[in-house]
Amino acid sequence: MTTTTELAGKVALVTGASRNIGRAIALALAAGGAAVAVNARTSRDDADKVAHEIRGAGGKAEAFMADIVDAKAVNGMVDGILKRFGRLDILVLNASVRKETPFIDMSFDEWKSLTAVTLDGSFHCVKACLPHLIKAGGGAIVTIGGMTALSGSKRRVHGSVGKFGLYGMTRALAKELGEHKIRVNCVAPGQMNTARAPGRAVPDVSNVPLGRKVEPEEIASTVRFLCSPGAAMISGQLLYVDGGQQQF
Repeated sequence: MTTTTELAGKVALVTGASRNIGRAIALALAAGGAAVAVNARTSRDDADKVAHEIRGAGGKAEAFMADIVDAKAVNGMVDGILKRFGRLDILVLNASVRKETPFIDMSFDEWKSLTAVTLDGSFHCVKACLPHLIKAGGGAIVTIGGMTALSGSKRRVHGSVGKFGLYGMTRALAKELGEHKIRVNCVAPGQMNTARAPGRAVPDVSNVPLGRKVEPEEIASTVRFLCSPGAAMISGQLLYVDGGQQQF
């Protein structure tokens, strides 16, 4: 990825940034010149590796551990980011939990474990970050959605509900925060070429017009663009990066 300076002087928080799509987004924003707060919930080593990789390439980054479902932990993380970098301009809501369970077998605890991260966690992060984005004179919030938000999916009712709610939050916030020059958009990845938990279904690319899975870096470059001055008039949008699988 070409290193430029379109995000120079900006500070970004990426949730769930220790691996896969989140890691790629953190690296892409850093390549654009932003200082990056690399958030993770469980693996300090993985988060530190991403931050170290960014610093090794000449960028600025630091790992911040927090479970975004915990409002106190999120507030503490944001305070730490402000102490370290002095400002906050970009929030990327990538953290999520991915499970596949038939609805008839799904417990309420499992339902809540997914929707809490996607919806409650997003609420806590936006609430904690918003005053600082306003103080910075504007900024960008990018949520990471999913194809099943609108189409639905077998064995992933909880995931579909969470992502649909996240899309609604994206559109509503875009209308409400526009007066503060804060743009809010959602990127929906297609079938991804990422590490998958044991037992999860293997992506089927037979109905993808471009004939392959999406690379994390392709999601990351889209997020980077939406955070850049080039996307200054893009807000409230759902953008599929899926090789043409969903068409509207």
